[in-house]
Formats: sequence, structure tokens, C-alpha cells
Amino acid sequence: MRLYLTALKPTDSVTDGFLPAARALGCEVTILTDRPERHPYAVGCDVRDPRALIDAIEHLGRPDAIFSNSDHLQAETALAAGYFGLPGKDWRACLTAKNKFLTRRRLAEAGVERVFSARLAPGDPVPDDLPYPLVVKPREGVASEDVLLVESDLAKAVEAVRARRPGEAVVVEEYLEGPLRTLETLGDGSRIGVLGGFATTLGPLPHFVEERLDWAPEGPHEHVLAALRAIGAGFGACHTEYVVTPAGPRIVEVNYRVIGDHCDFLLADVLGVPLFEWILRVHLGEPMPAMPESSRYGTAVSLVADRPGTILTAPGAEETEHDGVKLWHQPLRQAGERVELTHTNRDYLGVIRAVGPDRARVEAAVEGYRASRPWVVG
Repeated sequence: MRLYLTALKPTDSVTDGFLPAARALGCEVTILTDRPERHPYAVGCDVRDPRALIDAIEHLGRPDAIFSNSDHLQAETALAAGYFGLPGKDWRACLTAKNKFLTRRRLAEAGVERVFSARLAPGDPVPDDLPYPLVVKPREGVASEDVLLVESDLAKAVEAVRARRPGEAVVVEEYLEGPLRTLETLGDGSRIGVLGGFATTLGPLPHFVEERLDWAPEGPHEHVLAALRAIGAGFGACHTEYVVTPAGPRIVEVNYRVIGDHCDFLLADVLGVPLFEWILRVHLGEPMPAMPESSRYGTAVSLVADRPGTILTAPGAEETEHDGVKLWHQPLRQAGERVELTHTNRDYLGVIRAVGPDRARVEAAVEGYRASRPWVVG
């Protein structure tokens, strides 16, 4: 079987997740990327242009599957899969999920929920009559970059985001107050299965840096599934973030790919399933497997730099097991690197993920590990 995988920069999800899964399924893999020198099995291609993508695939050989885990390439990859008559996502759903203003508009039109949202193109005047608090975010941003809670002076906040993102549209929307949750799903185009979800702990406002995710599979799934159906996001993996507000659940964003920041590996660990293989199998035309249940508990703790400086101490990659808890530490930076705070997940130094029979033992393992192997920035 021939699998084409589109990518931009290398990620652990692809390198350590999807590529081994593809090999386990017997796939011949070609990575199509604009950075071929940074990937194995890579061919250079303007992957942001579906015409170039289709042309490259036709030249290289007919595919059995075309897949991407990149936030930025879902619509282009879906168009290429559709051209070759392969299972894949609806490009319109990919575009709607990526564009936060279109997401809000589609959910309102479908009667799923109404959240105030205004799109500001470059040069548009900033409204001065909106009720605070508000959230300003890039229309198609990722990693919580340039997402701000605004309690006053909206024009100043919009100006600051525009200065860092010239030529890009921004979205201003009402602030959703309440616990932040996720729902992880997998669909085959006919059915959407719920894998589970996480409770998210954020760092200090006004920024929205995710510092920790804890396994929390229960929640208002029907509302989220209704939102996914309205958008058309029913094929492959999907990672949806929502807030449980006093008025009910409200969608924050729909990420039409598997959850990231090593929580994809955590999800596979908690469920005890070959998650990356499952995702690739539906792209190869296989039906979605039965959704598993798990009595295990898991957490992913992002080790976030709290100050700028030079990394003096950086623990290495490690896997441990004690008292029924398996723990993995994955460094994302190294000693000697300079840290400049961005208030996004680019401030992560490393990630600890742990899975065990209950929360108490998992908590003890994580705290013990952090105490014995601290990151030091000075």
C-alpha cells in the first residue's frame, strides 16, 4: 500500500507515531513537504497548493491513502484525496474548522450554539461598543499564540496582535468562562466514535497556555458531536476544545487532527490501543473499530518556562515504571538554549506523561519525578 503524508515541520506525532504505525501496516510511505531536508522518506513539494500536491502524487505513483496531521494542510490534503477518489475529509469541513469565524457562523446557522464573534480584516476599524470581557485571537491561529483575554481597551489588544501578524485577520469573541475540556473522536465517514477526553488546566490569564491535561472521559458529548456534525468533521481524528459554561457547553475550537503536545501518545497509553494505526486504517478505507473503555488514569504535564533565560539543567528523555505507574519524560529543549517567553506552547521545556491505575498514584509519580529532575532556567 502506498501512503502519502503531507507535512510542514517535523513533529513527534509523525516521527514517533504515524510513521511507525504506517510501517506496522505495511505501507510504503512518502512524505510530501516544503522542507524535505528535515524529514525521512521526503519529496519536496509546495504542499500548501493542492494543485502542486496532486501533480506531485500523480508523478510519483497512484496512492492508496493521502493523510496529514498538520493543522495547516487539512484542506489541501482533503482536496488531493478527493481528486484521487480516496477516503478522506470534506475540504469544506477542514476549512470551516480551521477558520474560527467560520466555525462560529456554521454552529449558529445549524442551531447548535450562539457565541458572539466578529471578524476583523486587516485595516478594519475596531468596534468600541462591545461588552467586556472579550478574547482576541488570530482567525486561523494555533498553539494559543496571540490569544488574549481583554478586559478593556480592545483597540490596543487588536493593534498588538496585528503588529505581530501583519496582513492576517483576527477574531474578537465573547469570553467563555468555565472549566475547559476536550473531546477526542475518531470517525470513518459514517460514524463518529468517542475515544475520551481531558480536563485542561491553563496558566495565568490573560494568556491561554495549556499547562496540564488530565484524563476525564465523561462530559456533554452530545453537544460536541452535534457541533462536529454541523461542521462536517466526521472522518479521521478530531480534537475539540470546549468550555462548560453556566449556560451549557460551548465550543472553543475544532482541531481536525489528533490531539497534540504528546497527549496523542497519552491517549493511546490510557486506552491501550494502537491509536496511530487506527487513524491510518480509516484513511485506508477500513471501518472504525469499536471504541474501547479504560479504567486507567493518565495525565500530561507540560513543563513551562516561567522566566526568560538560559537553560542550565535539562533532564533527558526517560521512561520509568514504579508502583503500577508508567511515566515518560520527553525534553523539548536542551541545556544551553536561550528561552524567550512567548506565552504559548513554545515555552514548553518538556512534557511528562504518566498512566496508572488511579489518580493518586499518578500524581505521586509525577511530583516525585519533577522534584528529582528539575529543569533550571537562569
